[in-house]
Amino acid sequence: MEAHGDDHGGGEVWSEISVSISDDKSFSTSTDQPPLPLVKLENTTSQIAIVGSNLYSIESLDYEIVENELFKHDLRSKKKVKIFQYVLIKWTFALLIGLGTGLVGFLNNIAVENISDFKLLLTTDLMSKKQYYKAFAAFTGCNVGLAVAAGALCAYIAPAAAGSGIPEVKAYLNGVDSHSILAPSTLFVKIFGSILGVSAGFVVGKQGPMVHTGACIASLLGQGGSRKYHLTWSWLRYFKNDRDRRDLITCGAAAGVAAAFRAPVGGVLFALEEAASWWRNALLWRAFFTTAIVAIVLRAFIQFCSTGKCGLFGLGGLIMYDVSSAAAIFNAPDILAVIFIGITGGFLGSLYNYLVNKVLRAYKIMNGKGAVTKILLVMTIAILTSCCSYLLPWSAKCIPCPEGITVSCHNVKSGNYKAFQCPPGHYNDLASLFLNTNDDAVRNLFSTRTKKEFQISSLFIFFAAVFFLGIVTYGIAIPSGLFIPVILAGACYGRLVGRLFETISHLDTGLFALLGAASLLGGTMRMTVSMCIILLELTNDLLLLPLVMLVLLISKTVADNFNIGVYDQIMKIKGLPYMEANPEPYMRHLVAGNVVSGPLVAFSGIEKVGNILFALRTTNHNGFPVIDEPPFSDSTELCGLVLRSHLLVLLRGKNFTKERVMCGREIQGMFSAFDFAKAGSGKGIKLEDIDIKEEEMEMYVDLHPITNTSPYTVVDSMSLAKAAVLFRQLGLRHMCVVPRSKGKHPIIGILTRHDFMAEHILGRYPDMDPHKQK
Repeated sequence: MEAHGDDHGGGEVWSEISVSISDDKSFSTSTDQPPLPLVKLENTTSQIAIVGSNLYSIESLDYEIVENELFKHDLRSKKKVKIFQYVLIKWTFALLIGLGTGLVGFLNNIAVENISDFKLLLTTDLMSKKQYYKAFAAFTGCNVGLAVAAGALCAYIAPAAAGSGIPEVKAYLNGVDSHSILAPSTLFVKIFGSILGVSAGFVVGKQGPMVHTGACIASLLGQGGSRKYHLTWSWLRYFKNDRDRRDLITCGAAAGVAAAFRAPVGGVLFALEEAASWWRNALLWRAFFTTAIVAIVLRAFIQFCSTGKCGLFGLGGLIMYDVSSAAAIFNAPDILAVIFIGITGGFLGSLYNYLVNKVLRAYKIMNGKGAVTKILLVMTIAILTSCCSYLLPWSAKCIPCPEGITVSCHNVKSGNYKAFQCPPGHYNDLASLFLNTNDDAVRNLFSTRTKKEFQISSLFIFFAAVFFLGIVTYGIAIPSGLFIPVILAGACYGRLVGRLFETISHLDTGLFALLGAASLLGGTMRMTVSMCIILLELTNDLLLLPLVMLVLLISKTVADNFNIGVYDQIMKIKGLPYMEANPEPYMRHLVAGNVVSGPLVAFSGIEKVGNILFALRTTNHNGFPVIDEPPFSDSTELCGLVLRSHLLVLLRGKNFTKERVMCGREIQGMFSAFDFAKAGSGKGIKLEDIDIKEEEMEMYVDLHPITNTSPYTVVDSMSLAKAAVLFRQLGLRHMCVVPRSKGKHPIIGILTRHDFMAEHILGRYPDMDPHKQK
């Protein structure tokens, strides 16, 4: 028989459960028999939800609606005013998510700009006095200090806050709940760690962490209240389920993109294309409303800071890198250049992903040695980055300031021209890229009508440095996004191509920089629609839409021939059992009955308390089939599925009977559907909280009122590929496998997420070719 449910472990499973399946078709566990000897089982059971090694526990989420008697009774008794309350609180939460994420995005930008300005002004002042060694020491010291602070926050308070967080959010919306990824401590470290990390000069962005931040804000709002802190407003009970929390977190992810890029429409499309695995029209409206609120909040603060009191955040409105001043008129040679950019960007993007994959696997070993090692690694990368940023500009020649410019050639705060070590009337183009915030560096590369501003040699050096630093920086213990490093490298590469094709192309080099950024983003992220809209909202150039679409499609197509997207790679490294939209080709050659594994633990409709406790103690299963048999049914049949959390609530209520009789109405009087709602993270009832006396072990409890009588079922002969599509699209945690022919047991096993993972399937069928198409 087949195992089911989810476990928090990995590797190997030790079992001491005894299962009694007698000839009278009783599937209940039995404590009357002595337990079997302790035996070692291979990790082929579907109760394992974790894939590969992982430091944190992973389990699936219950997106399915549990249609038991209590739920149906609550649904029938629900009045119109309650439905109105439910809809109103949904839109209110969408409003609060937008307000909170917009505010955090604004404060993030303000903090980064001001901290970075202080550091760069200090360095520039020392250089203007020709105190070059002191300038290097001050620059490196500030960077290392900020980096160590960010690393300490991640290492000691919230390790889950390291990285961008987009893979974890994407996995959560797919149905995977990793430990602490949306906890309050993670939110705190994500906000402040991102500020410190970006200010430290790392080649990282704050865009990925903002997606995670928006998801954390949405998760906190969707916890459904807290009895511990007396936040139990009756309206919040509607959100004590994974289904509504998933919708809120989807809105939070969209809000994060909108706040990071000031791209509200791009945020909605990002959530639709990349983050969410499940979508519907009502969610589209709420996500759009949320990102609109973010845009309003940002616009209001930009106007507030228009006097210059808030750093550089107030410049440019909602458009971060405006390139609309350049003419976007293109001809046949321009199309050829764009195709070249797309193909090369696809190659470079796949190479970037390959190297990131290797570095992350190496860092995973190093970070596993403890917090001190994590911080030392952060310090090492901070020193390396500081050395590159300060020393490489010395290799560039001083360039005379161009005539007719509207900004000062010696602007020490921001802008395209940095004097560095150059005499008056000259500037250092490499320093203009390295000794700036990442946003300002992108702005410089996207600048139009500045064809000769950067030398080709300087562009080569900056591209190589950013490409390398972006790879080695991602994976250290700081919140770090991948968007800005890829945009920086891509923009530099695109500007290089523009210089190389300047004799045959009429496009501005700033537009070539935008197309280069698009090509590398397509080659690494493998996003098309959302990335296209984000780039257009970033740069305010709708006329370039055809070329951006073309370059994204080409780069993604080329890169897909070599490896998968960077976020999918990170999920695999972290052991997140993500279910892809398209099943693997070899799944077409298997049926559902081929991958289920045992043993199956099921209960009778009216079960002995001792049997339930024994099963809960000796398994980590989350769901148990409930079997009805005469005299409670005409024949042995599958009644439905009961969840572990519901069993714990029922046992704590102690509505037991000495006789094996049905007492469903009495249970409905004792409990409400709200009592069985899912608590917040780590707040549910545990088995240790249940106190059952010895005499109660022999009593009975009626499971019918809490049994989901309409679980999703498939026949054992269904194609595994078809079952995988259904499992993902319906957002299931359990899928019952029933026999095709009559006269057999009513259920063969239960498929969970683990059963669709390649490690499980190929482990059972090692001779199968995973790349077989026919």
